[in-house]
Amino acid sequence: MSSNDTPVSPSETAGLPADSPFRPERTNRDEAQQYVLPLVVHIEKAAPPARTDALRTAARAVLVMLSDERSVGEGEWAQAMRDWQDARIRKVVRRARGAEWRKACALPGITVTGESAEVRVFPPVPLDGWPKELAKLQVSGTELDDPEPPAAPDPAGPVLWLNPELDMSAGKEMAQVGHGAQLAWWDLSEQERTAWREAGFPLSVATAAADRWRELAVSGLPVVEDAGFTEIAPGKTVVAEGAHRVGSLPASPRR
Repeated sequence: MSSNDTPVSPSETAGLPADSPFRPERTNRDEAQQYVLPLVVHIEKAAPPARTDALRTAARAVLVMLSDERSVGEGEWAQAMRDWQDARIRKVVRRARGAEWRKACALPGITVTGESAEVRVFPPVPLDGWPKELAKLQVSGTELDDPEPPAAPDPAGPVLWLNPELDMSAGKEMAQVGHGAQLAWWDLSEQERTAWREAGFPLSVATAAADRWRELAVSGLPVVEDAGFTEIAPGKTVVAEGAHRVGSLPASPRR
């Protein structure tokens, strides 16, 4: 599913009438050419990934893309990454299987694996400039379940807390936690970012209890606020908690 979010305000105006109550004020970010970060989740009918693992893997995929040497400095993806981050931070999650997945994997990008999930993230593309191999993939159909109750979040690392009052598809949630991971990344020092990357970007994703969510939503921690154009009304969807704990994480072998 697509997601167009910022830390504090709705982020897309295209298609809304000028007098819409949901239309945010335009900013310089609105005037810039708009890009999207594509993510494709591998979903085979016979063996779909577990929902929570797909969410974690999508969040990690965003972090891997942000930190990749090709995305920074003079890297081959760096200009696209800058253009994307100068405009609205949009992400779209699509699904693929079989030959579709193999074709997607042939395009420049990075595949991130979890316990059961595979997510491939691609450098940003203009809204109207998707590669044909990705443009034809379906946004819908990312309904996933957890075959067993997921483990409790690891308090030693960052936790991306989902709003318990929302009912979102797995694809929508994947985009939301990707935003949350990105906000957490922006909130860190270079030293903390290095520590998190060297540890393999461990993180947890969980739905907060109602009382806990009310505390998190006003805590001042990085929070994702959805524009409300797909699936849900405008509002807060994810809070990134504990990102600064990454400074004490042990490094892990490269995967």
